[in-house]
Formats: sequence, C-alpha cells, structure tokens
Amino acid sequence: MEFTAQMIAGLIGGTVVGDPEAKVNNFAKIEEGKPGCISFLANDKYEHYIYETESSVVLVNNNFEPKKEIKATLIKVADAREAVAKLLQAYESMKPKKTGVSDLAFIDPTAKVGEGCYIGPFVAIAEGAVVGNNCVLHPHVTIGKNAKVGDNTEIYPNAVIYHDCKVGSRCVLHSGCVIGADGFGFQPTEEGYEKIPQIGIAIIEDDVEIGANTCVDRAVMGATIVHSGVKLDNLVQIAHNDEIGSHTVMSAQVGVAGSTKVGEWCMFGGQVGIAGHATIADHTQAGAQAGIANSVKQPGTAVQGSPAIAFKNFWRSSVVFKNLPELNTTVNQLKKEIEELKKQLNNA
Repeated sequence: MEFTAQMIAGLIGGTVVGDPEAKVNNFAKIEEGKPGCISFLANDKYEHYIYETESSVVLVNNNFEPKKEIKATLIKVADAREAVAKLLQAYESMKPKKTGVSDLAFIDPTAKVGEGCYIGPFVAIAEGAVVGNNCVLHPHVTIGKNAKVGDNTEIYPNAVIYHDCKVGSRCVLHSGCVIGADGFGFQPTEEGYEKIPQIGIAIIEDDVEIGANTCVDRAVMGATIVHSGVKLDNLVQIAHNDEIGSHTVMSAQVGVAGSTKVGEWCMFGGQVGIAGHATIADHTQAGAQAGIANSVKQPGTAVQGSPAIAFKNFWRSSVVFKNLPELNTTVNQLKKEIEELKKQLNNA
C-alpha cells in the first residue's frame, strides 16, 4: 500500500513541509532510511541523520528547525513519537487477517469457538473451553479445560492457557507465555518438600499484552489477577495470588513474589524484584534491578537499588559507593594520626 505525505499528515494532524505528493510504502529507522520509507526524529541526538537520510518522508516535532538543507519531505506534528505509534497501529490494522480452522487443529466437541476466528495447525482446545469472536490462535496454542478467551484476542505459537483460567478481550499473548501454571507452593517436611495443591485460577483482564515466555501462575485459592491495560515484557514472573493493577508496565525479567498487590500505573525496569506479601502504591516507579523488600506506601514513589531506596537518595549514595576505597584509606590514615596524637598527649 502506498500513501502520500499529504494523506499521512491528514491522518495524524500534521503539517507538510516539502513535497505533499512524496510517496511512502514502508517504515525505516532514520539512520537506515531508503526511498519510499517514512522515518521519524524525536531525539535531538539523532538529528544529524536527518540531513543524510534517504527516507522520502520524516516525522518531526513542531519545534524542529533544520540547520541545513534536508532532502526528505517533513511532516511536523505535536509529538513525533506518538504520531509514528499511531501510524504503526494503522498499518498493522490494514494487514489481512486469516480466518478459518485448520484441519490439523483439535477442538473438543464441547468447546465453543466464536465467529471470525483463525485456529491454526496443531492448536488444541480442550473440553468446555470458550474462545470469543475474531480471535487468532497461532499454531500449537493450547487452551485448557473450561478456560475462557475473550473477543479479538491474539495468541502466538506455543502459548498455553491452563484449565479454568480466563483471558479477556483484545489481549495479546506472545509465544511461550503460560497462564495458570501451578504457583511455587511447597510445605517442608522431614522427608522433603510436599506439594501444596494450587486450586485457584489466573485471570487476565481486557487489553493486556504479555511477552514471550512470561508466566502468570494460578492462585493457591482464589485468583491471581492481571487487571486491564497491563503490559508485561518477555520473561516476567507473576507468582500465585498476585494482583497487578491496571495499566502497570513491567520490563524484562521482573519477578513478583506471591501474594503481592501492585497498584495502578506503576512502572518497573528490567530485573526488578518484589518480595512476597508486599503492597505497592499506585504510580510507583522502580529502576532496573531494584530489589523491593517491603511495601511502598506513598503513591508516586520512585526507588532504585537493592534493597530499594528513594531514587534521589540512591544516586547520592552511589557517589559515595564508588569512593569507598579512598574513604577507607583516609579513615585508616586518620585513625593512625589520632593514635599518634594520643600517645604524644599522654607523654606530655
């Protein structure tokens, strides 16, 4: 599909600077631009690429003023990053979607599959399961007994939804993610560890996206809940009986221990670890590798480090950390000098 700069500007509310008939049919990073591509500039440190890019059209912020000649046609918008996100969403929505059921899929006679779905090869849908309308289940997806999937949800290859678990509408589950595996529950005995049956479920609400190989464990009793709008990156672990508030985002390798309640609109960087039975306030932000050992009670708190402390305090402390060897040498030298002064005073 091909679009002119003027058509794109109309779609995103932008202003064309240059040739309004410049045509594009693909996206490219500004440093890798080619004729027929559209790129964007949202970070000043990449500005030098705009003067040499081969892209036909570049999205820029309204306040951008070129320092020299630019070959590409510009489209000025309020926020170039937001505008390109809208274009990518529109581009994705225009892709033709498969429908129909593969002859190699297995659907139990008691299961229900809605209208307009695509069920790929080797998909297995167990007894009593319900799949909503317009869902896309890629090859090797497994939907367990009595599990439910809402409308317009897409599930990529080898993802598994265990028995009785629920996934909402407009969700995206990437390859290898597992919803409803047993939580890590064992009782120590004299003979070893005895498994505690995990008889609860996992509930994924609407508009949630879950990355590849991420796990949301079922509850011991009741439900592990991921609320609407949550976005989980690859390799994230949500343990049994956790509750993740709406619109919270977690980067790769975040781990949340059991029975923890995370608030809404929180942001967690890569490898953040959260202890069990904690409560994390709304709008909490945690930098990469933060170790949150206790509850965070004040909404909007930003933490860093392990154990996690206030963000500003962490960075002030980090200045001290790197100087500890020199400080230790100085302290030892001062101790020697003090001992020498004491001897001199005693001998006076």
